[in-house]
Amino acid sequence: ADADLQAAAPAAAIAAFANSGQICSAGTRLFVERGIYDDFIAEVAAFGATLKLGDGRDPGTDLGPLVSARQRERVEAYLHSARNDGAHVFSGGGRPEGEAFAQGYFVSPTVLTGVSEDMRVVQEEVFGPVLAAMPFDTIEEVTRRANATPFGLGAGVWTHDGGKALRMARDLRAGSVWVNAYNVLDPAIPAGGFKESGYGREYGVDHLNDHMNVKSLWMKMG
Repeated sequence: ADADLQAAAPAAAIAAFANSGQICSAGTRLFVERGIYDDFIAEVAAFGATLKLGDGRDPGTDLGPLVSARQRERVEAYLHSARNDGAHVFSGGGRPEGEAFAQGYFVSPTVLTGVSEDMRVVQEEVFGPVLAAMPFDTIEEVTRRANATPFGLGAGVWTHDGGKALRMARDLRAGSVWVNAYNVLDPAIPAGGFKESGYGREYGVDHLNDHMNVKSLWMKMG
């Protein structure tokens, strides 16, 4: 609740919806402090609704289609499963209407509420423009719940409290943690995952070491 919410809401939407969610570090699980949950989710959904879907070659397009019909069916299966499990579609939730979308595999930016950690849409990688939003009450609770996933590539923390940010950055089991930002990359900074998100690092000195030939020399003296 102590974050810059006007900056955090569009950033949370872009974290999940950029490239129509087809990014391995997409921020598809959103935890919001309970006191601001309703208003914040409304802001995220409203921003998502402003994103223009269309041909990715058009400079005016914000989001293009999914990569294939098979992938769209897979994303729709996750949405169907979430509804059956009791989730509420707050915004989006299906294919956009109109002739402009007939030639591509589009899914509207979708915000789900009423979700729980055991749902497939929360525990598995959807790879579509789907955001599962959940309220939390304490820092200890949200850290535990954020870590309750087989993946650990990236995580974001929005707060003006530096101590709180550093505490969460330490405790989150993710290879990259962004504070008041998301998906920022630089060739000098290592990037990689924890748990099923892999091992090893790209970029930085850690990446350079992958290209080195290390020689071990053993000498028995005397």
